[in-house]
This record gives sequence, C-alpha cells and structure tokens, in this order.
Amino acid sequence: MKLSKLASEIVESPTLALNEEARLLRERGEAVINLGIGEPKNKTPIHAILSSAAKLTSGEVKYVPIDGIPSLKKAVIRYTEENYDRLVAPENVIITNGAKQSLFNIIYSILNPQDEVIVIAPYWVSYPEIIKMCMGKPVIVTPEDGTFTPRFEDIERAITSYTRALIVNSPNNPSGVIYPPELIEKLVDLCERKGIYLICDDIYHKLTFDGNEAAPAYRFTKKDVEDSHIIVVNGVAKLYGMTGFRVGWVVGPRQLVRVMTNVTAQTTSGVSPVSQAAAEGALNGLQSVVEALRLHIQNNRDVLLQEFRTFNGVRLIEPQGTFYALPDIRAFNGNSVEVSRFLLKKAMVVTVPGKEFGMEGHIRISFSGSVKDVTEGIARIKWALDPTSPNEIYIGDKKMIRDWM
Repeated sequence: MKLSKLASEIVESPTLALNEEARLLRERGEAVINLGIGEPKNKTPIHAILSSAAKLTSGEVKYVPIDGIPSLKKAVIRYTEENYDRLVAPENVIITNGAKQSLFNIIYSILNPQDEVIVIAPYWVSYPEIIKMCMGKPVIVTPEDGTFTPRFEDIERAITSYTRALIVNSPNNPSGVIYPPELIEKLVDLCERKGIYLICDDIYHKLTFDGNEAAPAYRFTKKDVEDSHIIVVNGVAKLYGMTGFRVGWVVGPRQLVRVMTNVTAQTTSGVSPVSQAAAEGALNGLQSVVEALRLHIQNNRDVLLQEFRTFNGVRLIEPQGTFYALPDIRAFNGNSVEVSRFLLKKAMVVTVPGKEFGMEGHIRISFSGSVKDVTEGIARIKWALDPTSPNEIYIGDKKMIRDWM
C-alpha cells in the first residue's frame, strides 16, 4: 500500500497512545492512575449543560455559519474585551473545533512550503507536527540554563528570512512556567519589527497560582487587532473543563480569519451548534466555576510540591500555572520514554515522556485529577524510582515488592 510521505512522517500522539494503553489495563482490572492526561475532572458547568440542552430540545440542530454562530462570537468578543482589554469585531473572530484546529488552521493559512515557525521548548507535542503537516519547518529554541524560560537573544538569533511565526504558550504546557512580562513585551516588539506573527496559545491563561498572571501580548502593543501581528488562540476546554465539546476560537486580523473560514469550509465545516451553545452558556454563565477549578488545581499543585520534597534525586521547577509539572528524572534514567514505560508497567502510573515535548530526561505529570490520584501516583513513582523509599507498596489490593534495585 502506498501512503503519503508527508502523512506517514507525522508521529502518533504519545499522550493518546499511553491513555489507550492505560484504558486497556483498567479493563483488565488493574489499578491504573492516569497522571498523563490534561483533562480536569470537574463536571461541565450547569449553564453550559442547560444551554446545550435547550438547543437539542429545540430540534434546530442544523448547519451553522462556518466561522461560528453570532451569539457565541458576541460572547467571545466580550470575553476578549474583559480579559485582554481589546475591542474586536465579529470579523476578527472564528470559532473552531477545539483550540487544536485553531492552531492547525492558523499555520495552514500563513505558511508556504519550507517556511519556518519558531517553537520554544518545552512545547506542546502537537506544535511541530502541525507545522510539518503544513509543509513548514519547526525551529526549536531550547533554554540552555536549566530553566524552562527561553532567552530573548536565542529566539531573536533563530529568526531567518523564512520565519513566518513564533508560538508562545504561557502558562506553558508541559512545564507550568509563566513567561515574564518583559519577555512577552520584547517578543511583541520583535514580531512587529520583523513582520512575524506571534501566535499566543492562551488556553491556560486563567489557570495560574499564587497571584501570578500570564501577561497578554495585546498589553504591549498600541496597534489595533487589524494592524497587529498578534493572533490569540483560546477555548473552553481547560478553563471550564469542557474538553469533550471541542470548542476553541481565534482572535486575529480579518484577512486571516477570512482565509481560515475558507479552510474550515473545505474541511470540517462549522462547529456543532450543540457544542457552540454549550460554550456560549459557559462564557455567559457564572464565572465562579473557573475560580473553583483554579483553586482545586492549585491545591493539587501544592500537594504535588509537598510530595516531591521527599523525592530524592528529582529536580522540579515549581509550576506557576496549568495543571502540569515536568520533573527532571535524569538521576535515574536519561531516557524518558523508557521511564514512562517502566512506570506504567511496574507502578501502574501513566506519565508522558519529556522527549515528546522537546525536553529529554523529564516526564510530564498532570495534576488535574483528584488529590488522591496525585498523592498515590507520586508515592508509586517514588517507590519505583527512588531506592531510599519503602521497598513495599500496595497497588490496588496487591502488595508489591521492589526487586529491581
């Protein structure tokens, strides 16, 4: 069978692969703890449920405008004004099938073959693959000082005549780091001077801890949305715990939104009206649900930090936002793929190899679930890796003895 070379070079999502392996283990009755998936465990907000239910019971579930239903775009416009202090028009907004489609359609709409996009490591696993799917070249900039925050000079040095965009994800998946405001300000200025798009993946922008703030890029430009090179991606998946509804959006220049609308029209068409109604309900409903989720995740983060203080050999940079941590496990094994497989086999804990995020020697841990999952999951990881931890542990109702050290 002959398959596309381009498509064949796209790697499988490691997160989805590990989640599937964990699902099969659970079906066999194994006591698996999933610290790999980026999905809050909260229930869908009631206003989202009522809004989507009203759309269903109306029976009017038909085709919708490709760029989104007007009432949801109105809610996004208000959200943008309230959270970014920026007035935008309906023509500056497009609703997408999740933030992932937002990113794909942006990249597809701005790249020509062999154009470059700068990606800061650690990065979300899909960025390089999306760029390659659009026949572009991801250019990775990796901090060399042991932190997860890049140096501006290194980013500036990576720019060539082929550079079309820079992706910024702050708070950052997978590290939880928030980039300093002064770095964002310099990047805005750089992109505007060079005529490069600054793609801001803001999907976690309200999930921050200890009073930290993820400074929005719009704060550092006097240009309006039409003349700016800033493109903002957001959605309801993480802030409202509505991952299954698949609703994201883009705020950007009208010309870009127009091209993205054409791309969407020839691929997926518009987002389900039931999902759009749910997103509208979430945005227009009580916003205390976001703060409740943020507080829950911050508490989980605090528990995680407490557990790691007694984890000999592991170095962890404290997450300032998101629901991820990226501990350095090189003291045990520099191969993160081997470590993740070992932890799933021996400790029945799902983690994601740091290699997939451009940060080998680390593993990503999600603390978006319950406190019990966090405490028990870290205890199992310590048992499996740290020789100073107790030699015995219970996994489910089975007493396990460590016999590999």
